[in-house]
Amino acid sequence: MKRSKRLYILLGVLVVVCAGTYGVLQYEERKEEISNSDEVVLEISADDVTGLSWEYDSQTLSFHKDEIWTYDDDEAFPVSEEKIDELLDVFGEFRVSFVIEDVEDYAQYGLDDPVCTIDIETADETYEIQLGDYSTMDSERYVSIGDGNVYLVQEDPLDTYDAVLSDMIQNDETPSFGSAEIAQIQFSGSEDYQISYVEDSTDSYCADDVYFTEQDGETRPLDTSNVDSYLSVISNLDLTDYVTYNATEEELASYGLDDPDLTVTVQYTPEDDEDTEENEAVEQTFVLNLSRDPEEAAAAASEAKSGTEESGDSEDSEEVTAYVRVGDSQIVYQLTTDQYNSLTAASYNDLRHQEVLTADFDDIQQIDISLEDQEYTIEVTEEDDEKTYSYGGEELDISDFQSALEALTADSFTDEEPADKEEIGLTLHLDNENYPEVTVDLYRYDGSYCLAVIDGEPVSLVERSYVVDLVEAVNAIVLN
Repeated sequence: MKRSKRLYILLGVLVVVCAGTYGVLQYEERKEEISNSDEVVLEISADDVTGLSWEYDSQTLSFHKDEIWTYDDDEAFPVSEEKIDELLDVFGEFRVSFVIEDVEDYAQYGLDDPVCTIDIETADETYEIQLGDYSTMDSERYVSIGDGNVYLVQEDPLDTYDAVLSDMIQNDETPSFGSAEIAQIQFSGSEDYQISYVEDSTDSYCADDVYFTEQDGETRPLDTSNVDSYLSVISNLDLTDYVTYNATEEELASYGLDDPDLTVTVQYTPEDDEDTEENEAVEQTFVLNLSRDPEEAAAAASEAKSGTEESGDSEDSEEVTAYVRVGDSQIVYQLTTDQYNSLTAASYNDLRHQEVLTADFDDIQQIDISLEDQEYTIEVTEEDDEKTYSYGGEELDISDFQSALEALTADSFTDEEPADKEEIGLTLHLDNENYPEVTVDLYRYDGSYCLAVIDGEPVSLVERSYVVDLVEAVNAIVLN
């Protein structure tokens, strides 16, 4: 009995060993079915696709094409053709790096429960592409296209197909004004005036001024860099945070866009417009409407009126909820506080020159100075494009005076007439046939500010410390 029992045990061990050996051999055989590849396993032309859907992260998105692409759940949704092309481009020439043939156990590749399933339809065929686990060892994704094989791919389709509905919208675009020819900018609402673009104008001390507006019946120059910066804010708007893509009249009212706080209309001609015959660009109009949330704006106005605003609060630092709409688009976007503040900083005072002297310092040919009832003259001579500054026959370094003069900038603008003594007066003779000279008079206003008067017209309040620096620069010249 004992001997027979031992034989049975040995026989059992032999069976186990044989089974194990067979399993190893089968495993080795299975391993040999994995091969390197640079094969293109799918070629689907985007032009042939009539339907596209995918399921990922508990979300299913489905689109079909009937002349244009349409979102199946809501035909009013504006579908981005560019985004659809980006998704389909993944399978325009789908190349794999490894092939695992005759797969029996899809679970080991995560394909029994795919992380993403993509369905593509053409007039003749339907494709189902499943995305399985991500192989950290190979840094590649397991993919099945329904042909019995599993593939490893370096270009992970999930990098593109992790898109959500908001990624699929055809957002409104803002034009690039950097290379465009601006004809006119019109503000209406909280600001109500017009800016015109005029080259070679005779209405400015500064040759670089090209933007002008009518104020109090007179043509006034604006700072070119300020206007260009404002237009740049519009061009760089990130219109992606939409709150609705098919706004009703009721919704527009709830966002305050039935009667916008501010409407900006820019008439411009794009440079080298490829859509026009013989590259003859046509003038275009871009309209931007923006408003603060009506309830929030009403509450802020009530607080300001009753004086209950917390000390230290200001309109610039206050967080606001604001919305913007491009022209008559049905899409409404939410703005950040910074964007709203930048776009509403559109007044004449916001866009005009902030510096007291708008003329180019290099255009100055002589400087007459009135200080403490004394008159001084700084002579300017030029030879071989080199300017020399002198006082009393002595050549001098003008850099401190120039820096102090150019540092004079407006803290605020005013038309208040001077009521105190003059601190310093300058008459600057210019190489400008339209404005041969400009006078800058600085009057004491209070302990912190001086009043700047240009050619007899009160313009702005300037920090007194800047005026002190200018006086000291003059004293350093005349008392040396």
